[in-house]
Amino acid sequence: MDITVQELKERLENGEKLNLFDVREPNEYEQDNIGATLIPLGELPFRMDELDGLQDEEVIVHCRSGARSARAQQLLEENGFTNVRNLVGGILEYRK
Repeated sequence: MDITVQELKERLENGEKLNLFDVREPNEYEQDNIGATLIPLGELPFRMDELDGLQDEEVIVHCRSGARSARAQQLLEENGFTNVRNLVGGILEYRK
């Protein structure tokens, strides 16, 4: 399941507390971020314990364009997460 930039922006503007994760690399995150927790895609398999307790909650993942976060979404789903949403178009679309 995906989430649109418009929906995410509205929810952030409304002050919703979201489980939002950025799966880009640290240098990308330093250049521009939207306040998500950084867990690079390559580290995700080794940092699953940080997401313990979120298996049945909504988890939103994003990257630069949506490709890496789609892989993160698949990985999370394979590890028992039931409500993972990928930001369509990633941060590139978010910043348009």
